[in-house]
Amino acid sequence: MSLKNAKILAIDDDPDVLVAVKMLLRPEVKEIVTEKNPERIQSLLAQTQFDLILLDMNYKSSLNTGNEGIFWLRKIREINKSVAVIMITAYGDIDLAVRSVKEGATDFVLKPWRNEKLLVTIEEALEKSALENPISSKNKKSVAPTIINSLLGKSEAMQDIFYKIEKIAPTDANILILGENGTGKGEVAKLIHQKSMRAGKPFVHADLGSLTESLFESELFGHKKGAFTDAREDRAGRFESANKGTLFLDEIGNISLPQQAKLLTVLQNREVTRLGTNAPVAIDIRLISATNAPIKEMSAQNQYRKDLIYRLNTIEITLPPLRSRGDDVVLLAEYFTKTYAQQYHKNLREIDDKAKDKLRKYAFPGNIRELQHAIERAVIMSDEQILTARDLDLSSSIENPIAMSNEPNTLRIDEMEKSTILKAIERHDGNITKAARELGLTRTALYRRLGKYDI
Repeated sequence: MSLKNAKILAIDDDPDVLVAVKMLLRPEVKEIVTEKNPERIQSLLAQTQFDLILLDMNYKSSLNTGNEGIFWLRKIREINKSVAVIMITAYGDIDLAVRSVKEGATDFVLKPWRNEKLLVTIEEALEKSALENPISSKNKKSVAPTIINSLLGKSEAMQDIFYKIEKIAPTDANILILGENGTGKGEVAKLIHQKSMRAGKPFVHADLGSLTESLFESELFGHKKGAFTDAREDRAGRFESANKGTLFLDEIGNISLPQQAKLLTVLQNREVTRLGTNAPVAIDIRLISATNAPIKEMSAQNQYRKDLIYRLNTIEITLPPLRSRGDDVVLLAEYFTKTYAQQYHKNLREIDDKAKDKLRKYAFPGNIRELQHAIERAVIMSDEQILTARDLDLSSSIENPIAMSNEPNTLRIDEMEKSTILKAIERHDGNITKAARELGLTRTALYRRLGKYDI
């Protein structure tokens, strides 16, 4: 739902905090109610249907246990499981705040907050709540999708990712995001930026896979007028543009060894020199990189510099493929259905059970991106209020699917295993290392099975 239509309750025993919240939100939301005493939560929720609650973690009176926020969060959840709750906490209570997210809070913010950051967090929490509770938000106006929605997930794998993001986002550590194409690496990078201390500064995206050798330095480091034939004016590169903010280097595994050396020099010195000049410019960036390439294996084969990898991955995040995320595929499909029904002015309301089963059984080699395109296509073609299995044309995928058939040709376990191994090897063009990783095996274990089936 939109921020303008939201009713928000703020609970904090610090009157200065409540005044600040009211001044910030009064022109932004439909209604803002503030309360010093958390013991009035039950009566307040009985009187008004709030869309979101800002809840302080600690109070000077009442329980005095250090876990007051968790206690009152549980009370709120007993009364209303669908209302979004954002915890307000001091920096020293981050671990407790992360625990509150596991207890059912939608998000948390640190004191003192930046107003822009708090507004973004509230907007994301409202829309996430609306998507996860479609019945309670049925008559509320939707807004355009935000970053968090393409990362919706209740699976254990995604909860681990969210937990990690909450831990690392407030730091300035360099982050390397790994995962197959279409798993949401770019969305994770944006989410980390939004939750970082640099959220109000630029987020600059550079797709290294699309840069030619001749454009690499100019695009990343900038150039001076006349540095080369088409350099008609001075231009800042991506590093300078991202100063004080976050630079996201996508497809970092696709750059050549000479490009790797130039990038490493900039990261070590924390300064860039534009083409056509000898004057270095200091940079202050938070670096996030992403790739679907096995750069550690490439390093072992002298195709990727180890010293650059050390610079890139102070912290590493590996995104799971959609096929390993269980019912997240249905959750995402419902989100995309709602989004595209609104975009194309369709009266689609839900996905039927057979369509959900079809989604669960399909491997989605193109991951979330493939699911998104499949749902968009289905919404465009449908004239009904319910999306059916017949509307989902998954066979039109341009990907090379893994075990795409719903019905195996045989029920013999050995034949099914042999077939799966062959498909994995074919998918990776004979690369045993990649096939083994896809199958969840070591190279040695895969070789044993190849011998067993005389492949």
